[in-house]
Amino acid sequence: MKGKNRFKFSLSAAAIITILSSSIALPTSTYAADEKAENFSLTIMHMNDTHAHVEPLPKMITAIEEVRAQNPNALLLNAGDVFSGTLYFNKFQGQADLALLNMMNIDAMTFGNHEFDLGSSENGHQSLSAFIEKANFPFISSNVDFSGDPFVGNKVSNTFAENAQDSNVYDGIVKEVDGEKIGIFGLTTEETLETSSPVNAQITNYAAEAERAVKAFEDMGIDKVVALTHIGYDSNPAVGNDLMLAEQVDGIDVIVGGHSHTKLEQPTIVDTDENGAPKDPTVVVQGYQYAQNLGELHVAFNGEGQVVHSEGHLIDVESKTADSEASQVLASYKAEVDEMSNQETGAVAQKPLTNPRLSDSDVSVRANETALGNLITDAMLAKAQEKMPEVSIAMQNGGGIRAAIDQGPITVGEVITVLPFGNDPAVVELSGDEIKQILEYSVRLAPEESGGFMQVSGMKFSYDSTKEAGSRIVSMQVKNGDTYSYIQPDQTYLVTTNNFTAKGGDGYDVFANAYAEGRVQDLGEIDWEQFRDYMVEDLNGVVDPVIEGRITDLLGENPEPSNPVEPEEPSDENPDPNSNDEDPNGDGDNKDDQQKPQEEPKDDDQGNDTNDDDNDDQDKNGVTPPPNSGNKGGNNSNNVSDGNFVKVADDNDNVVKGKQLPNTATNMFMYMLTGAVLLAAGAVMYLFKRKKAKA
Repeated sequence: MKGKNRFKFSLSAAAIITILSSSIALPTSTYAADEKAENFSLTIMHMNDTHAHVEPLPKMITAIEEVRAQNPNALLLNAGDVFSGTLYFNKFQGQADLALLNMMNIDAMTFGNHEFDLGSSENGHQSLSAFIEKANFPFISSNVDFSGDPFVGNKVSNTFAENAQDSNVYDGIVKEVDGEKIGIFGLTTEETLETSSPVNAQITNYAAEAERAVKAFEDMGIDKVVALTHIGYDSNPAVGNDLMLAEQVDGIDVIVGGHSHTKLEQPTIVDTDENGAPKDPTVVVQGYQYAQNLGELHVAFNGEGQVVHSEGHLIDVESKTADSEASQVLASYKAEVDEMSNQETGAVAQKPLTNPRLSDSDVSVRANETALGNLITDAMLAKAQEKMPEVSIAMQNGGGIRAAIDQGPITVGEVITVLPFGNDPAVVELSGDEIKQILEYSVRLAPEESGGFMQVSGMKFSYDSTKEAGSRIVSMQVKNGDTYSYIQPDQTYLVTTNNFTAKGGDGYDVFANAYAEGRVQDLGEIDWEQFRDYMVEDLNGVVDPVIEGRITDLLGENPEPSNPVEPEEPSDENPDPNSNDEDPNGDGDNKDDQQKPQEEPKDDDQGNDTNDDDNDDQDKNGVTPPPNSGNKGGNNSNNVSDGNFVKVADDNDNVVKGKQLPNTATNMFMYMLTGAVLLAAGAVMYLFKRKKAKA
């Protein structure tokens, strides 16, 4: 029997050296091993996070058929999140997807968090129940308990079934391939409790349930175990992810994942536990999103059920020819969706909302504040605050805004065309200093275009594009009600952005680091739906955004002093509770503010090509919840500093234009004054003595 505690006994020294060396030296994540006759080979096809992108599925079916032509016994696993994302779901609530999924001969599907999206509106999972009932494949999740749900509860068998039936829910199932039994169990992220509406369904700890599943299969004599998960590749360590699962739970050979939309071109091999000790290898795969890829994994097991070889890749679905029968099935659904896309949302644009580019305009959504950018970020902020009131800032990369909106009634199709990627909005916990680094990166190419240029809401900032990249930000302020206060470098703020950016898209290392440290939380929404609902519900259908001076390029009008002033500590004497550190003019320019020199931002492979940074390759990963910490306000003393800028107040607590003299200048003045007094006194004494001598 295999296991991490038995690793050194179950493999020869040569095999250990072979495995460890290949994991270090081979970027293909392929375990070299002598292909012995007794080794058992298994092919797994996998897909995840299709999010109601139904139209690519006829091509997906062609890709599946081509793999089966070479490997007739290949398994096909779906890692969840079929629900939510396009009008196909709004109209058919999963049934359009299912009509095509039923043509694929899927072996098992687990539940994604979005499968629970309709729970609260239906007082239970009626639509999910209908989806399960009509599926010609079984569902598995060992940590979801549907027993309290009136719709799904009667379809559940909390067992690890050797003869699983379609349209039923199990903890796990057993598949027999070429005489070998494979145990497959499912896991669903505990984030579902926060990001969706499980209502009567209960979701328990992933690791404990995985341990239970592995033991159940071992008790059945099964030593080849696959986890079909929707917990994210490396997302949210507070509730677990695939890498943690591979390290913490012994006995899992393959993890087929979803949730983080991770694009793993090749498998990841985990061969050490959480303490760094060697363990039996676990192969981890995930296939990106939106039915763009079909994953294909080949894995070989030795006689003791240990992985000795793995090789995998992603098949580009778009390159395939659509299956003709599947295309006919799709056609009936597509006609209704096309009609629905022309339906009016109930919102009316009072003027054209352009999406300008420098190729045909003096301004660009990728280089300047725009009215449409303000509208989108306002929607992001308002809808994020409905779930997390502490959120104070919204940021949207200009490259993610793809189209304009015509004057007049706004259609559903227009909304989706503006934000076509179906990004999940997220909330990121950031310090003021990190926000500054993000803004520096945002404007680093200005006045040229960058797909990573940030449109913002809940804040305003000024920068100087004549300065060197990395030292351009002059002022940053966050909105508090109807006023603004300076962003403090060591203070924590909650910022909402799209999931692509939150994971480090467009080369944002700061966001990537925050994600890696577990400071990102998925809101469980879809961006275009947020946008539509904001215009209809929050604006009462009257859509008329304007440019407000949220982003100001000073263009060299505010040259920095050659010797920046080091801010003094705020005075604690006679503090005035009514004083504040807001911009007195409300224009966000802060032309008298002084900024410390900043380091040049670090570019990575994504940051080098930014003139057309689209969201087309969103292949970073993961989501993690931050603690409930938001903007706690600024410093209100009379003479204050935010760490980057100096504000000087007069006796009436009004901000005085002009700069404090450096201490060196003050001291020099005192020395000169003292010297002059002494010189004058010496001259008087000299004249007095001469007069007395003559007398």
